[in-house]
Amino acid sequence: MSSVSRRLLMPPNYLLLPCIGIDVSDTSLKYVQFSAHYNNLKLEAWGDVPIPEGVLSQGNIADSKGLAKVMGEVKKRTGVSLVRMSLPEEKAYLFETTVEYGTPYKEIRGNLEFHLEENIPIPLEEALFDYQIIESDKEGEPMRVAVSAYTRATINSYYEVARAVDMHPLSFEVEAQAIARAVLSPDDEDTHMVLDFGKSRTGIGIVHKGSLLYTSTIDLGGKELSTALRRQLGDRDEDELTDIKNTLGLVRTFEDTSAYDAMITTMSAIKDEVAVRIEYWNSRINMKGSTEHEIKTIILCGGSCNLKGLPEYLNQTLGVEVQRGNVWQNAFDLNDYIPPIDKNHSYGYATAIGLAMTNFKYHD
Repeated sequence: MSSVSRRLLMPPNYLLLPCIGIDVSDTSLKYVQFSAHYNNLKLEAWGDVPIPEGVLSQGNIADSKGLAKVMGEVKKRTGVSLVRMSLPEEKAYLFETTVEYGTPYKEIRGNLEFHLEENIPIPLEEALFDYQIIESDKEGEPMRVAVSAYTRATINSYYEVARAVDMHPLSFEVEAQAIARAVLSPDDEDTHMVLDFGKSRTGIGIVHKGSLLYTSTIDLGGKELSTALRRQLGDRDEDELTDIKNTLGLVRTFEDTSAYDAMITTMSAIKDEVAVRIEYWNSRINMKGSTEHEIKTIILCGGSCNLKGLPEYLNQTLGVEVQRGNVWQNAFDLNDYIPPIDKNHSYGYATAIGLAMTNFKYHD
């Protein structure tokens, strides 16, 4: 029996209505649907629908009809109405707090409302929030709780777009939390940085014991690398530039350094922004006098993380172990089932995969 089989707990098939995980970014909408397959999952539907320029900007919906048209295309392709959707990290508010040990679960949400206004810059009546309890090894200690919140207006804007095409959102989730569900083992108790290197921006999430505690966004991504390459190499189509990134990348050769020279300034700027976030995080945990939250690894995903030499570059410049994530590790064993999405493209589906997995429960 595979490690996945030991962790996946499948509800009866008749209770599982088809549901799609939908990852909405400024440039595209990716979707994934799983079905139960013995003790693993099986990929039933997947795809990537471009979002026209100007429909979304930094998580703000500028053209709700344009986004509804894109979501309508997903429904047309799949015939599925139930969805679990990502929300933009740029609009999320996260904080960690504690509640008294032994507080009944039905009272926790009410207790957290008292902490909300002191931790996020929006009035209580304008906020919607969810939380995760971070398991403690010591009985009797106050329970640590990770809280994520959005304005009602942000959630309603995405909800109304889905309803406009008769799709029914079952849940909304911060992108980085969904990614963590895909790339981290359910029983992982360490602290990791999840780096979502996308086309138009780079998302950062810091996850401890599976709970998202910090998120941030860098407004640089693969598009800026393409712009830098065009300045150096002349006008090339995007497919050719992608091939250059993935075959030459940040590996400097004696024969030709033009690709490296073109991209290193942009990558250095991204690396510096990541370093600032690491320094900020470390300053927070040092104030608490604990090393429990120190970042163990940086896990890469996103459509632009195929850049050759990227893990090695970040490892050498940041001093932290860096690896590309296995987005399928909690869905199925690759020795038993080969998904129809190739490895390079799978990194871009990490958020949608994590969202689609929410229908299926885990056990140790």
